[in-house]
Amino acid sequence: MDLQLPFPERTNPRRGTAAQRNLEWLRAHDMLRGSEAAALYERWNIAGLAAASFPDLELDDLCLAVDQCAFYFLFDDQFDSELGLDPAEVARVCAPLIELARTEPGERPAIEIPDTPVNSAFADLWRRGSKGMSPRWRARASYHWEWYFAAHPNEALGRTLAAEAERNGTGAAIPSRDAYMLLRRGASGVETVLDMVERFHREVPAIAFHSPELRQMRLLAGDAPAINNDVWSYDKEAPRGDVYNLVVILQHERQCGREEAQAAVQAQAQWMVDEWVRLSEELPRLCKRLGLDRGERQAVEQYRDGMAGWMRGYFDWERSTVRYQAEGRLPVDRPNFVERLLSRRW
Repeated sequence: MDLQLPFPERTNPRRGTAAQRNLEWLRAHDMLRGSEAAALYERWNIAGLAAASFPDLELDDLCLAVDQCAFYFLFDDQFDSELGLDPAEVARVCAPLIELARTEPGERPAIEIPDTPVNSAFADLWRRGSKGMSPRWRARASYHWEWYFAAHPNEALGRTLAAEAERNGTGAAIPSRDAYMLLRRGASGVETVLDMVERFHREVPAIAFHSPELRQMRLLAGDAPAINNDVWSYDKEAPRGDVYNLVVILQHERQCGREEAQAAVQAQAQWMVDEWVRLSEELPRLCKRLGLDRGERQAVEQYRDGMAGWMRGYFDWERSTVRYQAEGRLPVDRPNFVERLLSRRW
């Protein structure tokens, strides 16, 4: 089913130039090397995702948005292999990335950072993304990146436990819905996306940022696309043993078929969108009662619009991208990537 979205469908007119610059950036960091990997990546239309989610950005900021979106998907796919069944090794891979996110501008990391494509690319993203931002924003964004990277070993642990249970015939090791949501919020990286909404516009005043209304809206703006993505990515994830997929979890909980579980997930995503809209209508009154001045109110409005843009852009993209179709993914009997990005560069 298609969700009913009250947000306009838009795209950034600078998309073509940003797409070309993104390819140059990926090649500069060895995130794309050969023609096969480039052909597969280009079919995903990552620039289209960023352009639809951030339709008003100037070129440099749009390039940053495209590069960050590209990083999520190329990094995540590295664990669709035997590595994704080795949580300790995944933790070793993610430790330098967590350290990079903790490193303040102008400082050296506390540990040696191996010269790998993902480490090189993320160091550049963190430098560009955090430049000029307040200590408060950097601390929060650093924590969100830490959460994102730390979620990957725990996803690997979930796959490992499920594989062991299947081999031992002890029953499916499927996480609870609550455990799924806690991990999914980290693994989706959406908090790092919403941090960039402030980076691209202005920082939301603390008293509004931590209000119940905006906290709920942030959760909903992240959760709705994340759980709906489980519908589209099911054929990519379930055959590889991914258990942190809400469709898989509902099939287990309800002992139902795929279609019923997918319908339930999309109904929940629609409720989240509707609830986000309801809460957004309360923001003018919230700003007034909190005594925010004109500039502070504009920051809240831009944050609201940025969340709406992200939801609309992601919902539209996941429905159309080849990434979640048969021709956009690799066979289950081989890693779901063409090039290894976690090894040292040569």
